[in-house]
Amino acid sequence: MPQNERVILFVCTGNTCRSPMAEVIARDLLKDDSSTTVLSAGIAAGDGHPATVQAERAVARLGLDLSNHKSQQLTKSLIERATAIYVMTVSHELAVLELDQSAQDKLSLLNPEGSVPDPFGMPDEVYEETAAVLRELISGRLKEIEV
Repeated sequence: MPQNERVILFVCTGNTCRSPMAEVIARDLLKDDSSTTVLSAGIAAGDGHPATVQAERAVARLGLDLSNHKSQQLTKSLIERATAIYVMTVSHELAVLELDQSAQDKLSLLNPEGSVPDPFGMPDEVYEETAAVLRELISGRLKEIEV
């Protein structure tokens, strides 16, 4: 890892809806910041799955592209590499800590008020609402961690 690289990791369950949407939204918000890498993973993800079609459509409405996304399982090495880890639910938080107890200081719920509900299996409108909520939450979180 380059010395000044900052790695932001978003974690959800399957890494096909919330965390990939969060990843591309954060990348867009950070497009002028070459020192930050944005990643996503799932606590119960199969490796190599695409984002859901609904997630792709929701971010496409924001001018973003998820067509090349490939899901990945959360690993201890991803946790160790991350400078900041944002999870969607308390159960995701517990799963991160189960893999690496030392991650506590860089781990937060993306939404300080609680969970970001899983849109999996819901209509496009729910995905679009989720994408809008993610953009707002990520924008706030990025302000908190600006150097």
